[in-house]
Amino acid sequence: MLRDGKYAAWFRTPRGQGTGLVDLTEGRISGSDSFFTYGGSYQVDQRRFTAVLTVKRHTEGNPSVFGPDEVEATLSGDCSGAVATCWGTAREAPDVRFECTLIYSQEDTVATEAKCAVVKLNADKLPKGLDSRSRPRRPPAPFGSARD
Repeated sequence: MLRDGKYAAWFRTPRGQGTGLVDLTEGRISGSDSFFTYGGSYQVDQRRFTAVLTVKRHTEGNPSVFGPDEVEATLSGDCSGAVATCWGTAREAPDVRFECTLIYSQEDTVATEAKCAVVKLNADKLPKGLDSRSRPRRPPAPFGSARD
């Protein structure tokens, strides 16, 4: 079953590969990488899912793994546990096969019940000055000056 949440996405075509972050929530897809945004919808039936994904460039840079900068891809895939794999093509580049692996990213939980030891500071136990383990150091030389 594909569950709602954040996923790391690794996608590949014969033209290249890349990674991004995708959020799946109640049938909606949203996400991005350094150059493109993703949006669309998905449906899940047991371990199978289908998706329609729109990809649009938001920043100049690396070429798209599809070729065109804006595409609509139709995907289908399988999901098991925290990993889903899918494949498909884009309407604008039908000869380019697209594959993607989604890896569920567990949210970091805040340790609200963490037990921490409280240590009381006793300033009287701190060293008072230099001792035999310490040696005085020369102050750093100002920038650009020569040191003897």
